[in-house]
Amino acid sequence: TKTISKCYVQVTGMTCASCVANIERNLRREDGIHSILVALMAGKAEVRYNPAVIHPSAIAELIRELGFGATVMENCGEGDGILELVVRGMTCASCVHKIESTLMKTNGVLYCSVALATNKAHIKYDPEAVGPRDIIQVIKDLGFTTSLVKKDRSASHLDHKQEIRQWKRSFVVSLVFCIPVMGLMVYMMVMDSQLSAAHAHHNMSSEEMEALHSSMVLEYQLLPGLSVMNFLSFLLCVPVQVFGGWHFYIQASRALRHKTANMDVLVVLATSIAFLYSFVILLVAMAERAKVNPVTFFDTPPMLFVFISLGRWLEHVAKGKTSEALARLISLQATEATIVTLGPDNVLLSEEQVDVELVQRGDIVKVVPGGKFPVDGRVIEGHSMVDESLITGEAMPVTKKPGNTVIAGSINQNGSLLISATHVGADTTLSQIVKLVEEAQTSKAPIQQFADKLSGYFVPFIVAVSVVTLFAWIIIGFVDFEIVEKYFLGYNKSLSSAEVIVRFAFQASITVLCIACPCSLGLA
Repeated sequence: TKTISKCYVQVTGMTCASCVANIERNLRREDGIHSILVALMAGKAEVRYNPAVIHPSAIAELIRELGFGATVMENCGEGDGILELVVRGMTCASCVHKIESTLMKTNGVLYCSVALATNKAHIKYDPEAVGPRDIIQVIKDLGFTTSLVKKDRSASHLDHKQEIRQWKRSFVVSLVFCIPVMGLMVYMMVMDSQLSAAHAHHNMSSEEMEALHSSMVLEYQLLPGLSVMNFLSFLLCVPVQVFGGWHFYIQASRALRHKTANMDVLVVLATSIAFLYSFVILLVAMAERAKVNPVTFFDTPPMLFVFISLGRWLEHVAKGKTSEALARLISLQATEATIVTLGPDNVLLSEEQVDVELVQRGDIVKVVPGGKFPVDGRVIEGHSMVDESLITGEAMPVTKKPGNTVIAGSINQNGSLLISATHVGADTTLSQIVKLVEEAQTSKAPIQQFADKLSGYFVPFIVAVSVVTLFAWIIIGFVDFEIVEKYFLGYNKSLSSAEVIVRFAFQASITVLCIACPCSLGLA
């Protein structure tokens, strides 16, 4: 039988469902990986793998290669105790050997590895037979000092503040430059409609017509072929393309390197082509000293970036809210516990403050009034009222007397209690609730899996459609030039028909790209 282990990898940089699909699809292909489940909200991947073939660090590396951040989460073991210790005072390899061999002889220790370079010890043990404090004591008896590797209890990996800041900045930059561009566009539209109305009436004197034309300040040519409108649009578009689109470019390049296409690729493709096409057309117009100003797409990138960065910003704010609930749950956990040693007739002999992770099954824990219960347990001595509302939702405090059970995270109110620990670490009610909430966020609705699958085909499909559009119009144009003439208004009559056709075909295909770009599927 193959042994199957399970590890958790913390994944950062996932933005939407297609990122999740991308990771799952690529990792399933790898040897030694049985299944993978990725939680977008919790930023966590649960991987079942064959340890003979692949290691968790290799799994994290595979995810990193896809362009996401990934670290193996050590503290998500299934409660067959895993202990990470910092050991000080080791000088050479024989110290390492001494610690390892002594620990392996200790009853209940399943596995132990000590690294001299990092001063860390990694120990797997059977919580039924031995506890973390016993192990620490063994190492101390050998003459070394040791302490727990501090776990990150703040749930900082659920924090989306940095991404919220990043997208907000991106949105604000794009917006600042987008508003003038939109203003210019609206102004041009109004002016155009006035002009066409004037043309329609034909009853204006030629002087009035001239006046109207010259009032179109934006159409005034700074250089032959370069109008004020196009020049301003170009100036406003460059900063957006660089600063607003920075993150998109990074993500898109990573995706392309791995031959996958995601939303970022579409955004980058559409905006870059619109920008470069407009830029080239302007240069051509200036070279030709064109009388009619070319139609440019400089308005596309700023507006696209505004909508998409707004979408991403809102998305991260929403994710932050959901994750906040998890972070709050995690923050209910106590960090320290007071362990006491009892003599005959329950006389207190000694007490010490220890880290919650060091509480073992069967330990006697003292909880003072106002203190939180660090672990689930049974009351041995004392009477008190306990506020369990944050677990059960019950507003009234519950009476506790010897024999009653208490829940980790609830608050002791008026009397001091001694409890015997029954569930510790990952087995406490609170840890299980946190785990359930995380799993609820991990599991996907069937419709969502379907959408993930579609989004993988969406990008190549759109690119294909726009290429087809390009060639279709070129063919139509050469077969029947009248059709192109009908739709392509205001083109320069001095151009050859072939040039007009190619320009129009490009315009059509870029329009397809730009419109299909923000991938309504992804945003939805």
